[in-house]
Amino acid sequence: MIRTARWYCNMKLFGLTRKQTNHLLRILGAGVLLLVAVILSKTGVLPEGKWYIAIPVFLVPYLLVGWDVLWAAVLNVAHGQLLDEHFLMMIATIGAFVIGEYPEAVFVMLFYQVGELFQSIAVGRSRKSIAALMDIRPDTATVERDGAEVTLSPDEVNVGEVIVVRPGEKIPLDGSVVEGTSELNTVSLTGESALREVAVGDEVISGCVNVSGLLRVKVEKPFGESTVSKILELVENSEMVKSKTENAITKFARIYTPSVVAGAVLLALIPSLVTGDWHRWVYSALIFLVVSCPCALVISVPLSYFGGLGAASKRGVLIKGANHLEALAALKTAVFDKTGTLTKGCFAVSEVHAEGMENDRLLSLAASAEQYSNHPIAQSLRDAAGANLPAASDVEEIAGHGVRATVDGHRVLVGNRRLMEKEGIDYTVPAGLGTVILVACDGKFAGSVLIADQVKPESAEALAALRQDGVDRLVMLSGDRREVAEDVAKKLGIDECHAELLPGDKADLVGKMLAEKASGTLAFVGDGVNDAPVLARADVGIAMGALGSDAAIEAADVVLMDDDPRGIAKAVKIARKTRVIVWENITLALVIKLGFMALSVFNLVGMWAATFADVGVAVIAILNAMRAGK
Repeated sequence: MIRTARWYCNMKLFGLTRKQTNHLLRILGAGVLLLVAVILSKTGVLPEGKWYIAIPVFLVPYLLVGWDVLWAAVLNVAHGQLLDEHFLMMIATIGAFVIGEYPEAVFVMLFYQVGELFQSIAVGRSRKSIAALMDIRPDTATVERDGAEVTLSPDEVNVGEVIVVRPGEKIPLDGSVVEGTSELNTVSLTGESALREVAVGDEVISGCVNVSGLLRVKVEKPFGESTVSKILELVENSEMVKSKTENAITKFARIYTPSVVAGAVLLALIPSLVTGDWHRWVYSALIFLVVSCPCALVISVPLSYFGGLGAASKRGVLIKGANHLEALAALKTAVFDKTGTLTKGCFAVSEVHAEGMENDRLLSLAASAEQYSNHPIAQSLRDAAGANLPAASDVEEIAGHGVRATVDGHRVLVGNRRLMEKEGIDYTVPAGLGTVILVACDGKFAGSVLIADQVKPESAEALAALRQDGVDRLVMLSGDRREVAEDVAKKLGIDECHAELLPGDKADLVGKMLAEKASGTLAFVGDGVNDAPVLARADVGIAMGALGSDAAIEAADVVLMDDDPRGIAKAVKIARKTRVIVWENITLALVIKLGFMALSVFNLVGMWAATFADVGVAVIAILNAMRAGK
């Protein structure tokens, strides 16, 4: 018992499950018994010509290692699935017993099971990255109800309730922080190891791990609509969507397998009837069957795509199916929305031009006058000015113009040109792109503040990486003013810029580009609700998932969990690597199999070589497919 426990522990260290360990034990046991049987046969212990003694000796290792294959073949036949790899293995090995090739029969089944073990290990490793995502699912949520803390399942928590998240716990539901400060580990969602600081008012998403401080979070979405639920749904569904290549291989196998079985039957019958040498030609037909088994293709192609999906998920890129991964591999045209995709999507002070005072003083006056406003521009002024703003009184909002207020005893005006003209104040407008805020103090022009959307620091690197990966057309679409959009396009080195567009205009332009493209696929990258129609229309729709809208995420084929456009280039690299691996395996399998099938017709190879051509090639293809997950 102790030795057995130690064995299982050692196998676990090697990454084998209990099922895989049992599989390995069967293979090793059957291998030893086969070796003993061959030695007994070669030394004359097993009398030559007495099949009734030899067959039981070789049948023991055969059944030990192959009983599950035989049972699967019988069940598949009962369900109408006649010509699969289990059926081919059963016919080939039983046929070998019938003609007296006992060692070959056992070896074929033994080596086939080695290939199955490799497949199981490869699939298990490819699933690890996906399984890691499943760990983000929170089991419980601590809710404050009637002054007490209650532990519930996350789906029992109502929107508007406050949950308590202690250090080390996963955030179970999406919401906003109402008390506390902390750092969040988002690596399971985004692939980014850097911690994210959060404080009161910040949004937090489910699946993140609270690292340092205690947080109280007001729930804003039910569990079914939370980030973690959507991620898990995307991951689970991605396995079900097949690529064109996978579907083609499946169709090919449906035609190929019956064809080779018919070929094997003809190879056994026609020459045997002509020559009378039944043993030789039945043996050749059995070799033909073993060689022709499409395991390498049927196993390695889906495994390669599965590995690619797992590799992308580890890097914070969720791809909804192998078909989208395949489409990314052929990417030639990338179309980007501007605001929130290439830019931060939030206003910030870019320039301050004060007259007769310091820039900081000008910002302080403007922010104080706007401190009670909820407008995004007012928020950007307050963010730039910082805390400890002077108090404002007699605040008066003038619709379409700006704000009038008293700050530190000074009469302050903050607004647009119309406000200055209305008050008879001469002003100057600075050169620059963005929204201009004009400020006057005690009836005199005090300066201006330029507020603009900021280009993401990662955008230029992301576009350069895409060009390097062979994307030869970069396009930007924006509803913003032409001069603003063109300035962003120039900074990022974008080929084409289309501005002042309505949502319908974006969809029409993408449709036109789809019709005009000569080769490859077109991807559209967006984040807003208005991007959903365009995301659905493109060959590949890519959505910013962390801050993007639910509608955009639902319509997209690929979701970037960290809102970093560099994830697109990562996904393209993974997709192209996966495509190369898939075609390497297809070429390897077909060339070797067709070659050995031709040799078997002329009886130039034996069962041992045939087994390599089948299982050996499958093992090589599986090992190659595993590279897609790295």
